Amino acid sequence: MAERTRRKFMRNKDRKKPETMKEKVVEFLKSIGFALGAVIILNSFVLASFQVPTGSMENTVMAGDLLFVNKFIYGGTTPPTVPILGILTGKEIEIPYFRVPGFKDPEKKDVIVFIFPGNRDETKSPVFQYYLKRCVAVSGDTIEIRDKQVYINGRKLINPPGVVYQFQPQPKGAAHPGIFPPGKPWNPDNYGPLVIPGKGDKIEISFENIHEWITFIRREGHEVEIRGNDILVDGVPTTTYTVERDYVFGMGDNRDDSLDSRFWGFIPKEYVVGSPMIVYWSWDPRVPLYNFFKKLGSVRFDRIFTVID
Repeated sequence: MAERTRRKFMRNKDRKKPETMKEKVVEFLKSIGFALGAVIILNSFVLASFQVPTGSMENTVMAGDLLFVNKFIYGGTTPPTVPILGILTGKEIEIPYFRVPGFKDPEKKDVIVFIFPGNRDETKSPVFQYYLKRCVAVSGDTIEIRDKQVYINGRKLINPPGVVYQFQPQPKGAAHPGIFPPGKPWNPDNYGPLVIPGKGDKIEISFENIHEWITFIRREGHEVEIRGNDILVDGVPTTTYTVERDYVFGMGDNRDDSLDSRFWGFIPKEYVVGSPMIVYWSWDPRVPLYNFFKKLGSVRFDRIFTVID
């Protein structure tokens, strides 16, 4: 009898007490935090979604296409800021940059998603945003465009199927005021030759060409100043600069309707975050989301599951 009573007491003792409201909330928040963390890790290092904002890559991809981006191929990176927190607090908190090793580097003809480095004369873009272009040249290559045809290292680059032109070529020597680098007598249709710099390259700098390189050097994190008869980098007079990063040159497949490296310069290789694989959804971006049924009617079913090449 005494033994039966003791066992009953132990069973009652071992029974789990009902959770309090506080404990339920804590468990719920833990679950949300775990799920959010898993999504952030997946989005940062493996697979991400990207919406095509403009028509600069038509007909390869269309404005309004939603793409799955392979971030694993080049090595995923940490997000630039703490996700969600900026929305909740109104203040972005930057995260230290970290990149996991990838399987390959960006290559010529790859379609790439990258962090926009800023307009031609900006050291850094004031707004963080991703761009999508086609890589046409990498560090060590010499790019030249003759009457819209791209040449790499003197050889004609075979255009991918999606490349389109809309207008007659601008004549050689007709300088475009927004061209990169500034001061060159080039335009988008007759451009270069221009060598894509790479890590370890030494660039001769002088008063004749410093305006071409001043923003480039500043983007690599250095102070540049012209004082009297000297050009100073980080306060030290110099006539050469050693490049610290590798770069790629990106262009839109819709060549006549694309703001790309011809206008704002080289893309640091470390800014390349992935390559799009497939269109998983597509609709007309001109139709506002609040007009739901019209938006739904604009779905382009023929674009869904299109493989990006």
